[in-house]
Amino acid sequence: MAPQKRMARLRDSGVTPTMQRLAILEFLESTKSHPTADEVYTTVHKSCPTIARATVYNTLEALTKAGTILQLTMDQGAARYDADTGPHVHFRCRLCGRVYDVGMKEHRCLGNEVDGHHVESVRTYAFGICASCRGERKSEVTVTTRGSRGKKPKASSDAPRTLKGEGARNAP
Repeated sequence: MAPQKRMARLRDSGVTPTMQRLAILEFLESTKSHPTADEVYTTVHKSCPTIARATVYNTLEALTKAGTILQLTMDQGAARYDADTGPHVHFRCRLCGRVYDVGMKEHRCLGNEVDGHHVESVRTYAFGICASCRGERKSEVTVTTRGSRGKKPKASSDAPRTLKGEGARNAP
């Protein structure tokens, strides 16, 4: 997004544009990694070395309250942030911890009111194993040595072994 549009986005949401706020918003708009506040600080600090950690935390809170960004609370560890405030689903991998935007074939809209309640936002989180981690698990090869069907191996040398990568090709 162009700097002028970014400034207008902040003004439209009632946030006064400052160099630090613009740098934080620019980073969030440029990434799909859904960073934590510490990750935002680490990255923005490289291009804006005078920025304080407290400034990053306060700006993220202000941008969240203004509706300019989303705060994702998918796990107990740390909140993550997303500049895409449109309706979409977030997926968190239970193995690597990465958070992804995912498409859903059917995305239900509740409307503005449900059972007399005024709906302001809907958040959908999905959890499981990401494609990258699934790919790593599929590349594992289980090799059974001297084992026979239906019988438990008697010695540890007879137990199934899981080998990864190149070593799997040379297994006995």
